[in-house]
Amino acid sequence: MLRRRDLIVSLVALPAGALAGEAELERAVRAAIGTRAIADGGIELAAPRVAENGAQVPITVHVPSAMTETDHVTAIHLFATANPTPGIASFRFHPGIARAEVTTRIRLAQAQRVLVLAERSDGRVLRAAAEIGVTTGGCLT
Repeated sequence: MLRRRDLIVSLVALPAGALAGEAELERAVRAAIGTRAIADGGIELAAPRVAENGAQVPITVHVPSAMTETDHVTAIHLFATANPTPGIASFRFHPGIARAEVTTRIRLAQAQRVLVLAERSDGRVLRAAAEIGVTTGGCLT
């Protein structure tokens, strides 16, 4: 299980100036999932290692799930640790849809870690992250 302290420590590997702000990221994460603990794994995240244009970074998130009434993904949340605002998007899911999958393009201000959290119907929160290099930033500051 990844706890709040572990989440913050995992972001220490990034340069201090690259973070949106530890407090801002923590607030965004807690606004999305509350005080629940976070566990690593259970999410398939596809993102480029380097994006030439930070305004259009393709990303695909898939969370394997039966998507039944008793076993399904309820939400997927995306965060960018060095954007001016760390929360990128949240997607809600309901039982019965074919797959818990999102394919989208996101904006990244600079090279940074993209954090993905997935909420499950049993209350668990799963985590995956990817380091993405950016040649040209896509956010106005």
